[in-house]
Amino acid sequence: MDIINKFSLKGKTALITGGAGLYGRQIVEALLSAGARTYCASRNLGNLKELAAEMQQKGGYELIPMYLDQGSEESINELRNAIASREKSFDILVNNAVLRPMKGWDDSSKRFEESMDVNATGLFNITRAFGDIMEKQGSGSIINIGSIQGMVGPDATLYKGLDMNGFIPDYFFHKGGMINFTRFAASYYGHASVRCNCISPGGFKTESHIPDFVERYNERTFLGRMADDTDLMGIIVFLASDASVYITGANIPVDGGYTAK
Repeated sequence: MDIINKFSLKGKTALITGGAGLYGRQIVEALLSAGARTYCASRNLGNLKELAAEMQQKGGYELIPMYLDQGSEESINELRNAIASREKSFDILVNNAVLRPMKGWDDSSKRFEESMDVNATGLFNITRAFGDIMEKQGSGSIINIGSIQGMVGPDATLYKGLDMNGFIPDYFFHKGGMINFTRFAASYYGHASVRCNCISPGGFKTESHIPDFVERYNERTFLGRMADDTDLMGIIVFLASDASVYITGANIPVDGGYTAK
């Protein structure tokens, strides 16, 4: 057996939701470079088309942008039908889309409700829509993009004295729920050899981060740094490919050791 071939995604069809964001871009590139025919869907088609052009220029990759409003079951079903009409099989779903309308504990409960439509109900609807396709064909991999903020509570010491706020209740709620929803989906679809796993990334360093925050965060990790624009690529290909064929229902932190302390 050639183990390297197990990591190939050639001949597989993938969909990533919300693919133009911080982690989405590297997930898109990982899927494309591993050989998957890749669709990317969100409400902002303009950003996706720009990303598609970038991927074409960078590696000659063909990324297929599609419209998706994850807060609308009708939009989800339209996307499912469009992809199903084009492809003989569907193999990989990466649930990466997220809505973050709340800015703090004192924010309007209407914003919490708004985020529920996408991050909870929408997550269920899109997983069911594409998971049922995988169930019928008897194979597939669902990858949920969670967060360490679904595993642990906010650390107030990271933000003390800084113009930053880490107390975002809806995000913690949804990412925590995503981990157990992953286990549910893994159990529900397991009989059909459809796997469902969750990745919980740590903080992604950007130019907008306050240096004091970065220094404090780095000290919290074993590896002494925040995540960069390649750190998710390997785990995505692993979980999407046949190399992980006996892994399901797992939550894997990709956080430099932040949650291991």
